[in-house]
Amino acid sequence: MPDRAADLVFVNGPTELAVTRGRISAVGAGAAGTAGPGTEVVDLAGRRLLPGFQDAHVHAVFGGLELGQCDLSGTTDLGEYRRRIGEYAAAHPEREWILGGGWSMESFPGGVPTARMLDDVVADRPVFLYNRDHHGAWVNSQALGRAGITRESVDPADGVINRDADGHPVGCLQEGAVALVADLAPKASAQDRLDALLRAQKLFHSLGITAWQDAMLCATNGYPDVSDAYRTAALDGSLTSSVVGALWWDRDRGAEQIPELVAKRDHFSVGRLTTSTVKIMQDGVAENFTAGMTVPYRDSCGCATGNSGLSFVDPAALREYVTALDALDFQVHVHALGDRAVREALDAIETARQAHGFRDTRPHLAHLQVVHPDDVKRFAQLGVTANLQPLWAAHEPQMDELTIPFLGGDLADHQYPFGDLHRSGVRLAAGSDWPVSSPDPLAGIHTAVNRQVHGHPSPPFRPSQSLDLVTAVEAYTAGSAYVNHLDDTGALTVGHRADLVVLDRDPFAGPPQEIGAAAVDLTFVDGAEVYRSGSAS
Repeated sequence: MPDRAADLVFVNGPTELAVTRGRISAVGAGAAGTAGPGTEVVDLAGRRLLPGFQDAHVHAVFGGLELGQCDLSGTTDLGEYRRRIGEYAAAHPEREWILGGGWSMESFPGGVPTARMLDDVVADRPVFLYNRDHHGAWVNSQALGRAGITRESVDPADGVINRDADGHPVGCLQEGAVALVADLAPKASAQDRLDALLRAQKLFHSLGITAWQDAMLCATNGYPDVSDAYRTAALDGSLTSSVVGALWWDRDRGAEQIPELVAKRDHFSVGRLTTSTVKIMQDGVAENFTAGMTVPYRDSCGCATGNSGLSFVDPAALREYVTALDALDFQVHVHALGDRAVREALDAIETARQAHGFRDTRPHLAHLQVVHPDDVKRFAQLGVTANLQPLWAAHEPQMDELTIPFLGGDLADHQYPFGDLHRSGVRLAAGSDWPVSSPDPLAGIHTAVNRQVHGHPSPPFRPSQSLDLVTAVEAYTAGSAYVNHLDDTGALTVGHRADLVVLDRDPFAGPPQEIGAAAVDLTFVDGAEVYRSGSAS
């Protein structure tokens, strides 16, 4: 018999569960019997109780900031973009720059917007707008002028200035070239960053997210540093989620930055925040032809080009850096989107394993758009977690018009191989990369199972690579908990922390095509309610 009554009990659902002192104290038929006079009883009425979702790759502060800026998400219509930009500029005459993002490459010929499309909407101030994947930016002529970007400007080694046939910049910047303008734009204040984090946390709790890994703390290379917001929230208690902050690897530097990363790990690991991970961006994205591939991209005529994408870090140096980080107990979190980048990252982890054995550093590779079949089994052999962003594994214009026609060889047939990875025994984690795509785990789970975006009927994208519902849910719970080193979360197990989510239905009881229709009713962290559907708090 328990020494005290449970604080919280869930009854009348597929899983019954009790919580005492913030931890799961009973699971199954006996849970209801632990209730006492003061126990809060939640009648599930058939609804599904799950472990809290965890996002293994997200940019919470960036997303929170963009929620308060010029938001172009949720549409692909150029006229709507221009309307929103004009209205935002008119509503904020005091702002020196117009900042925001969320536009889609599919909205523009070749995926490239122009300054001309902005100049007649906002002519008096610079405009700087990230695209939805944050690997490119749309700017007006004022912004190009402020940055001194002209026909004579040289592309940075890690980026591209989009140009017209005569070599003149058109108003779109890719990868490292984004920094040419981003570095000049006004920076968010410390209070802005903190407000953005708390805004994002509130949104996450409404989606059942109780922990996450932020993929960019202490950023450089043109990206803003948001680490102070996390440290402040962790110290004052306003961070109610458990967060792993991935410290950014500066690709313009080498091993000399490692002692600085050690110092940052010590400084920022406070309260619910742990910064024991290093994030390395090894390549770009396929849509702007910067993802590192084993086969060159095609041009618009279907002919092979001389471009196979970028490796931001020299592969030999990457092996050295990953081995050194592994020796210091850092987890390595690698952005690897193309199959060459995936192979380079796996080679680096293999080098570290050969040097040190299988240390419990839990490396993971994120995005994995193209994985060569020869490398699928290496994940399990090397103990590398596959960090999936399932919402991208679907037919949509950006995939069908800007990606598949330009992938050389048979690369298009190797995209998002979730099923192959799972069948090979690879541990799966999942995340959103928000604000690149929706942070809603249920939307991601729907796409992982159906290979379609909920509410947007299309032929399933490589349906042989779908996951079953149990596996998809586990990727967003136990799998992400594993990469986050939160070993007492991610499962409905006695002794685990009571990070829990109650859905408004049981997705396991309905057709797979309706998974994405589910929503969150309640979210708990350590047994304390942090979200209730319909509540204004």
